[in-house]
Amino acid sequence: MRITLPDQVSYVEHASDIIAFATVLIEQERSFALITSIAIEGGAARELGSLAIVDDQGEMTGYLSNGCIDQDIRVHAQNTLVSQKPTVVRYGDGSRFADLKLPCGGALSVLINPKPDTDAIVAAHNKLLARTPAVIDFMIENLSNISFAYRPKFRLVLAGRGAVFRAMAEIGKSSGFQVFGLSPDLGDLASITALTDIPPIHLTTPSQAPSLSMLDENAAFVTLFHDHDWEPELLRAALATHAHFIGSLGSVRTHEARRAYLSQTGVSQAHLARLIGPIGLVSSLREAPLISISAMAEIVDTLPRGIQILDEFN
Repeated sequence: MRITLPDQVSYVEHASDIIAFATVLIEQERSFALITSIAIEGGAARELGSLAIVDDQGEMTGYLSNGCIDQDIRVHAQNTLVSQKPTVVRYGDGSRFADLKLPCGGALSVLINPKPDTDAIVAAHNKLLARTPAVIDFMIENLSNISFAYRPKFRLVLAGRGAVFRAMAEIGKSSGFQVFGLSPDLGDLASITALTDIPPIHLTTPSQAPSLSMLDENAAFVTLFHDHDWEPELLRAALATHAHFIGSLGSVRTHEARRAYLSQTGVSQAHLARLIGPIGLVSSLREAPLISISAMAEIVDTLPRGIQILDEFN
């Protein structure tokens, strides 16, 4: 039975958001189909292991293409919710759906499961909340398991003030990062409060850094000051963490002076080697949004793959 669905797709990106939404549906005792990309040949809009959900109202959260096949995936998912039979659908080369083309070429296979392992989903959600990778196994009749490890959402921790501080918080949020903010300026803190995952931290003295416990291996820390007296203790604290990326705004001369001062005050060369600066892939920019985009691009360039394949179908 074919079902006509309303034109409703929420383009949610990160797997942790899909898993969190699935957990809400489980708590509400609502049915849903979990959709997973399990095979990619050639180009693809999303990476292997990407997730989406079609719920009992026919709404799709997440996506598997850039709009070219998502509506068809929704129809298949709604049909599986009626039949309660998992299925694998192939698009592109070798597909039985000749009228549905993948502009990027190649082929994509998706697993649509109307009876996902809810215990595994809840367990994965709890692991991601605890900032640890979560593994989910996927299986279908006549095929062996395929497992993916999902990373927690990446954090962007900004310490600074002024236009670049505000612009980078906005760009980080729109890029899907968890945003944290620290600033001595109450106006700047107020301007980013709606963008942050916890209330921003008011810096009251340059001589002591607050706890930076939010920094882990899935986090970036960036200082965005023109008055660089605020930086040393913050950078010292950040360099003592496992933050994935640590960087600072400023000129080459400023960065050399920053490193020299930190070295004189006891920061090891091994720690200093982790400090990136001046941050940004494009030099000599003067507009806050462009400086922020340049800095974000450098951070993104260092990011590890978001989804790890642990086992593939035979």
